[in-house]
Amino acid sequence: MATFRLGAIASIATRIPHQNVAKLQRINLVRRLATGGAAPKKPTSTLGLALKGMAVGALVGTGWSGYSYFKGGPTDHMLHEHVGPKVLDKMPDVKIMRKVVNPKDDSGLDLVLFQFQTCPFCCKVRAFLDHSGLSYSVVEVDAVLRQDIRWSDSKKVPILLAKTKTGKYVQLTDSSMIVSSISSFLRDKKQDIGELAKYYPSISYENDAGRKVFDIMNKYFLMFQEKKVDNRSKEEQEEERKWRAWADDHLVHLISPNVYRTKDEALETFEWFSDVGEWNVHFPKWERDLMVYVGAFAMWGISKRLKKRHQLSDDVRTHIYDACDRWIGEIEKKKTTFHGGSQPNLADLAVFGVLNSMEGCQAFKDCLENSKIGPWFYAVKEQVLRNRGNAL
Repeated sequence: MATFRLGAIASIATRIPHQNVAKLQRINLVRRLATGGAAPKKPTSTLGLALKGMAVGALVGTGWSGYSYFKGGPTDHMLHEHVGPKVLDKMPDVKIMRKVVNPKDDSGLDLVLFQFQTCPFCCKVRAFLDHSGLSYSVVEVDAVLRQDIRWSDSKKVPILLAKTKTGKYVQLTDSSMIVSSISSFLRDKKQDIGELAKYYPSISYENDAGRKVFDIMNKYFLMFQEKKVDNRSKEEQEEERKWRAWADDHLVHLISPNVYRTKDEALETFEWFSDVGEWNVHFPKWERDLMVYVGAFAMWGISKRLKKRHQLSDDVRTHIYDACDRWIGEIEKKKTTFHGGSQPNLADLAVFGVLNSMEGCQAFKDCLENSKIGPWFYAVKEQVLRNRGNAL
């Protein structure tokens, strides 16, 4: 059973130096603008890989970028500072691979998504953007060289650039924060996305290795300011946040050990990644082959560490079957089509996005045969595709 690390910010105060109390008070002011409920989860720890040489460097480019999606583990260290989102004066000089254009989009948003096509967190963001009927541009990032995000301090995807009212671009860097901030904007389009992003500060802390790292506060909360634009009860909002966190803290950690379970499955998975991501179109053949073969071998090895890290048995399939049935069990209790009722909510889209990242893999086919996930999954997919714009 997943553990949700959602404690009150006030409970941390006793562990914070006196000089940081004023800063914490400013953070609490931000929290009062949120929709209420439990505080955000504690940051997760980082496991480093020390690899040397050119060949191993390539392995890092593909393997480590994949591994970073699935890392996790609780820490409980002292808060130090909070940092607002970065703002760019202009759009970086990058190649737009494709655009999703929806003529019904009246949001006024100008969005550019930097992604790996099959990254579960990127799939989460795309599911939300498509279900919301938004137009956006896509930059497919090279998993080895990652040249298209060299301009960013963050070397992980997804990254979403959103144009503000000033003409500058605010950088949104966490999948759940991206979904929450854009969802908040869509509920009150008079807000400036650049100002909304400030309600999701990054909080620094020291991880178990003594390194300074950041996690984003409030990332499961919607910011309504003084307007009431959500008619759901507090309990319904808390349930949505709980299951969004479950998708990030538990479900996503089952993907890698399952899709890279064997060398053959790992290679099959990366071949599928190449097909759906059109790597042969966007990258030179040598680079595509490097991502496929080195990536498959790297992730097969890393998946073994992840299985041990998340205390999974050798029969890793049973864990993901149980997770799928647990999710469906919650929906069956509601006696509705989706967790959100007659329409998918943000929890539905989060779980769907994570599972969608492995739709072409043997692990997903096995989930369809050995769990109840199929009808719900394809019902959400139908809703997402119905609202999605045209890919150009």
